[in-house]
Amino acid sequence: MKRSTLGRTGLEVTQLGFGAMELRGAKSNGREITDAQAQRILSAVLDSGINFIDTSPDYGTSEELIGKHISHRRREFLLATKCGCNPAERSHIWTREQLLKNIRTSLERMKTDHVDILQLHNPKPEDVRAGGLVEVLRDIQAQGLTRFISISTTLPHLSEFLAMGVFDTMQIPYSCLLPEHHEAITQAAEKGTGIIIRGGIGMGGPGSAVPHRVPMQVWEKAGLAELCGDMEPAELILRHTLSHPHCHTTIVGTLNPDHLAKNVQAANKGPLPADLYAEIRRRVAAALAT
Repeated sequence: MKRSTLGRTGLEVTQLGFGAMELRGAKSNGREITDAQAQRILSAVLDSGINFIDTSPDYGTSEELIGKHISHRRREFLLATKCGCNPAERSHIWTREQLLKNIRTSLERMKTDHVDILQLHNPKPEDVRAGGLVEVLRDIQAQGLTRFISISTTLPHLSEFLAMGVFDTMQIPYSCLLPEHHEAITQAAEKGTGIIIRGGIGMGGPGSAVPHRVPMQVWEKAGLAELCGDMEPAELILRHTLSHPHCHTTIVGTLNPDHLAKNVQAANKGPLPADLYAEIRRRVAAALAT
């Protein structure tokens, strides 16, 4: 599987990463997960060659399952989690105490002594300044609990966070269905920031198990089905994301080993041909302009 250098971190990451939110196991939404399912998908992720896993305390049982089933293979993968999380109340708390609580609890759950990347989970700039959170992250880094400090964010806040010049990586949403961060990703990468793309397969595209979260109007208005050829829609969307010249890794989550295998197969085909990539961008821009 193709690897990229994650910006100034120097970490070599597979372009296809694994987003572990699907391991959250919430009974309330009918997506409870068994130990057997978790072990099967996490083992398949590593066996496929993927070396980057992203999780969060906000993702239910995700961290615990990672610790239970693949902590013994810790040397095989890079691990990112998040902080500022208050999952009991489905909220965030932007204080030194909460960040320290998050990282210590995360390390205990995942049975490791450090994470490779620790990300603030979608704060506002005023949250970061008021809580002195950059200094807290640097303290956590100095203790060896994380190798690099990061943030998960979106426009319009992304620009201000980038101007701070302190975050080694940024996690940013992007796909052909939600392309508004295209230029911001380029700007961040050109400053040496490692780029972690989320939503890079558009929630699975047409036919997704969560269709209400897929911006199907863009797919339909742009006539993207006409461009699939012998590809499934999910492959077209994923390979479009991988075609962004600054996609260092894109995290895709699934509990289905068959879906994982298809994603790996698509990623191994690499970026789309340049003319097809350009046509998708042209059509999507036209669709969003009307």
